[in-house]
Amino acid sequence: MTLPQRIALIVKRGLALLHPCVYGELASKDTTAEIALELEKEVAMLMPGKDAKAIVAAFMARLPEVKRLVETDVQAAYEGDPAATSPMEVVMAYPGLYAVTIHRLAHELYNLKVPIIPRIMSELAHSKTGIDIHPGATIGERFFIDHGTGVVVGETTVIGRNVKLYQGVTLGAKSFQKDPETGALVKGIKRHPNVEDNVVIYAGATILGGDTTIGHDSEIGGSVWLIKSVPPNSRVYNKPPAPEIRSLEV
Repeated sequence: MTLPQRIALIVKRGLALLHPCVYGELASKDTTAEIALELEKEVAMLMPGKDAKAIVAAFMARLPEVKRLVETDVQAAYEGDPAATSPMEVVMAYPGLYAVTIHRLAHELYNLKVPIIPRIMSELAHSKTGIDIHPGATIGERFFIDHGTGVVVGETTVIGRNVKLYQGVTLGAKSFQKDPETGALVKGIKRHPNVEDNVVIYAGATILGGDTTIGHDSEIGGSVWLIKSVPPNSRVYNKPPAPEIRSLEV
């Protein structure tokens, strides 16, 4: 198997731990040990000279917290969508929950500075759902992406608790800083926005910039373009065009 294929199998085993009702065929009493063993092999190959066993042990120790976070995401989706008939339906049929679950696994590996694997994991979710969340993005509990297709969340995005995004939302970079001497892009700097607690961002909105913050308890309307911060409790909508007035010929 190729590396992406092997990572896909590890992801499926991780999903089996977090959602055994859906991935029961991969869930067993040995699933945790199998994940650790398979992941350790990949980390050792990609990070020669590093203690792969210790890195994987740190990842495995975070799985109970990942499970807790995912359970809050399920509940947020169920409570936030009047069409959802049960939490089970959310787990089995909602692409947003699938993408966010994989992100929470990938984010832990990203924080441990494991290369390549987190990006492969995020691309697995992206290719299946159309939701592109960089594994570096920091996302609080009770996160819900409704519908989901076309959502983009950049690497240095920070999202608070109880945030809801609709399809086509972009949390992206406003510009890319370049080294004045070499012209190469400067990496590792804050490029993407912050979204505080209890924010709703409607379909097609674009929010850009590392110094842009959406204050808590705000609503951002559909197709809004934002490159500057808004304070808490804001309501930001596009101004509708004035109606065209025509005289009637009698």
